[in-house]
Amino acid sequence: MFPSWLEYSPTNDAAYCLLCYLSSEKPNGNPTADVFTRKGFKAWRKINYGKCCAFLKHIGESPCSSHNNAVKASQDLFNQSMNIRFALNEQSSEQILHNRLRLRCSIDSVRWLTFQSCAFRGHDEKPTSKNRGKFLEMVKLLASYNDELAKVVLENAPYNGKYTSHAIQKELLQIMSCKVKHYIREEIGDSKFCIIVDESRDESLREQMAIILRFVDKHGCIQERFFELVHVNDTMAITLKKEVCDVLSMHGLHVSDIRGQGLQLALVAASREVFAIHDFFSHLTFIVNVACSSTKRNDELQKAISAEIINLLEIGEIESGKGQNQKSNHKRAGDTRWSSHFGSICSMINLHNPTCVVLQEIRKTGSSYTTRGDANAAHKLLKSFEFTLILHIMKEIMGITDRLCQALQQKSQDILNAMQLVSYTKTLIQKLRDDDWDDLLKNVILFCEKHEIYSPDCNAVYIEREGRARHQMDHITVGQHFRGNLFCVTIDQQLQELNHRFCPETMELLILSNSLVPKDVYKAFDIDNICALVHKFYPLDFSEQDKKILRYHLHFFHLDAVSHPGLNKLSTMSELCEALNTTGKADTHYLVDRLIRLILTLPVSTATTERSFSTMKLIKTRLRNKMEDEFLADSMMLYIEKEIADQFSTDSIIDEFKSKKDRTVKF
Repeated sequence: MFPSWLEYSPTNDAAYCLLCYLSSEKPNGNPTADVFTRKGFKAWRKINYGKCCAFLKHIGESPCSSHNNAVKASQDLFNQSMNIRFALNEQSSEQILHNRLRLRCSIDSVRWLTFQSCAFRGHDEKPTSKNRGKFLEMVKLLASYNDELAKVVLENAPYNGKYTSHAIQKELLQIMSCKVKHYIREEIGDSKFCIIVDESRDESLREQMAIILRFVDKHGCIQERFFELVHVNDTMAITLKKEVCDVLSMHGLHVSDIRGQGLQLALVAASREVFAIHDFFSHLTFIVNVACSSTKRNDELQKAISAEIINLLEIGEIESGKGQNQKSNHKRAGDTRWSSHFGSICSMINLHNPTCVVLQEIRKTGSSYTTRGDANAAHKLLKSFEFTLILHIMKEIMGITDRLCQALQQKSQDILNAMQLVSYTKTLIQKLRDDDWDDLLKNVILFCEKHEIYSPDCNAVYIEREGRARHQMDHITVGQHFRGNLFCVTIDQQLQELNHRFCPETMELLILSNSLVPKDVYKAFDIDNICALVHKFYPLDFSEQDKKILRYHLHFFHLDAVSHPGLNKLSTMSELCEALNTTGKADTHYLVDRLIRLILTLPVSTATTERSFSTMKLIKTRLRNKMEDEFLADSMMLYIEKEIADQFSTDSIIDEFKSKKDRTVKF
């Protein structure tokens, strides 16, 4: 029986050792070393020599003979699991798992901190620091609960693959923000949409424009999505238009698909068109700043408020009880929020006496002539009849319009309610102008008597003062001046602004749209109004053939909707749109479904823009006032649309991170 390593060549009539041929080293000087590898063995008579057999001599007795070394080398060669390629692959796979685990930790930390509107960086991020910042401390905390993670993060991570630098944090945040925008873009699809735009200054006094997209998704649900925050140099219409068009174009959205646009009600700006009202708000801010500009003054104000409450309880003007007579403070008016101005006025009326007490104390004991002078000026303003009159005028006006503003800040507001609120607001403001001046003036005079404020004779001739000059105005009394030049002019500005924002054409659109409201089993359903709505306001969204058959479709829809159990118990158009999709009737009544979607796309609320600016104040604070615009926008995107951002798997974010550019490490 021949050994397995033996090979025979018929051509050379010689035997060879395959293993030595494949694995033997260079000749070692022995003249017979290459007999079984190169020359070939031909001495057949030496085979049957017992222990002296040539084959046995070739094998050798030593385990380290050339042949035995060749056997070992051949075994290693044929053992693929020991191949260096497999060893490298195994090591590479393990390293990839470590890299992904390390990056996963960074992604989860970025996402969680953004969801909580927390800062990432620390003042000192060195390993010896007691507080390395929220991001690194979060990574450290996660590692403390996972030994496998602890072996691959922070100081145990390779120098070129820590994934904790500020640039990596921003890159991961940007990837997640882009994925959210892509999700919203896919959500919109081919639907028509509207834009809701508003501007506000951030902590570093940079003008930021928020862009909100309102649309109806494929399920028939109204969506208002925060889409972008853009820094603008000014708030001119041409500037805003350019920025909006650039954002839409970047994401493949066409301006031709816009079916509505909304801006925050500019009631604050309208009221300030009256010079006296503008001066009043400036004076109001000045008084609040003087009275509450330091903690010491704030403490003095709180003591004065407590003393006022005790005095009122003693004389019986107020009653004690649980939750009553709580300490309060002055509210500062914001730049654009109408409700903040209303709150500032109400707090000034309620805290009139304590504020006067504090200003008098500052006027006497102020640390400098500037402080004492400011307190004296603020006290004179607070004790003037004109300031007090405007204070009460604006309270009445803003008490009416604030209800509308608050309603328009509710995301659930529908078109019918918005239309009714606008109509009611106009009616009440007009009634205030025509009928309530005498009662208002009487209340102001009573307030002045209570707080020892001089009240002029309203029947006296009005004298206009310009500097030191005094001009008597013929046939105009003081009361007529206050009523005509303050009260009526201010109200007229409000009515003009409301009429501009809700012009007859807009109101007609809302009234015609009301014909599709399903409330009370389609009581308001009017086919003529619906057809007029399509022809006048949506001529490009329906073909001529669609317009011809619309009336017949509406007849069929009305009969079907009234009798269908899933459609005849609805109250709003948003419910109707969802019901058409859930019941499968959207395809049957496709023209009605299309029209409802167009109507629902109209903006009736400013809630989302208000919430976006509230978010901006949470994220870009005084301690983070150097935050870059892109970083701010990405942070706001994840915070506001966290429900979308939370859907993305960490692996998908890692794959996106990997594909953006060539990395020094593998994933």
